[in-house]
Amino acid sequence: MIAGTGHAVPKRRMANDEFQALGIETTDEWIRDRTGIRYRYVAGPDETLTSISTEAARMAMQAAGVTAAELDVIVLGTASADRLLPSTAVEVQAALGATRAAAFDVSAACTGWMYGAQIAEGLMATGNHDTILVIGAELLTRIINWKDRNTVVLFGDGAGATVLKRSTKGRGILSAYMRSDGTLADLLHRPKGGAAFPTTPEIIAEGSDKIAMAGREVFKNAVRSMADACDRALDGAKLAAADIDLLIPHQANIRIIEATAKHANIPMEKVFVNVDRYGNTSAASIPIALDEAVREGRIKDGSLVMFVAFGAGFTWGSMVVRF
Repeated sequence: MIAGTGHAVPKRRMANDEFQALGIETTDEWIRDRTGIRYRYVAGPDETLTSISTEAARMAMQAAGVTAAELDVIVLGTASADRLLPSTAVEVQAALGATRAAAFDVSAACTGWMYGAQIAEGLMATGNHDTILVIGAELLTRIINWKDRNTVVLFGDGAGATVLKRSTKGRGILSAYMRSDGTLADLLHRPKGGAAFPTTPEIIAEGSDKIAMAGREVFKNAVRSMADACDRALDGAKLAAADIDLLIPHQANIRIIEATAKHANIPMEKVFVNVDRYGNTSAASIPIALDEAVREGRIKDGSLVMFVAFGAGFTWGSMVVRF
């Protein structure tokens, strides 16, 4: 079960109208109309993925009444790790002082937290682990091309954390579904800068180490895949759409969110939306929204919540959880 939640964002909040001062040909109205985004958070030079992940983790641990010594595993979903080696998860482990915990990263882009939660469920099923910290965190503004209007307005930074414990009294994950399609990887990727094409001055100059996206194709695949994932999650839990108290989708774009809700036959008043205030924070998106929903009282004991996400890879997945 999800025993505690938390989230953290950088200090700087950036509004849409600030892009024009950076030479980006766009307007607040254009961005809001196409994405629903008004603001996003941008990390400063003194902020790291480790620092905001650790802040979110401490909040979740406090909510769950869990100490660092009680953590068995730390799973961190991200596409923007502080370093290529080692994982950010081990750096969070060190920062928390969680000396008993195994720690590792999961690379599934926007579906990272959900993949991590399902991995945690599997680890608990072995009987060897009782308390697992699952984090979704990104500093996407460090890996976007600030001259590319198609992507620069979409992404933001943040971290969301959850403490998972063994389920009791029928609470916890009722169904889970995840899929991937690597044949479409080039529609949303970082073309160069990895081991296949190591970073060079030329790669940096052309910006090919930054996120590149075929927006229309990503949109179509996101809607189709998230709709299918909702169906699978409901079928797996043997529930109907009317049984769901709250849908928390990946916060990529308001149009994708609305299309997914419509397909799932869930009214927008039962859909949690905060893309306007955070932008697309990839793996951090769902756990940030979850924490806000909990703290706003939209999730209570017994609530049935469905999560659904889609990201680069492509990866996608869904879960139904009883709180």
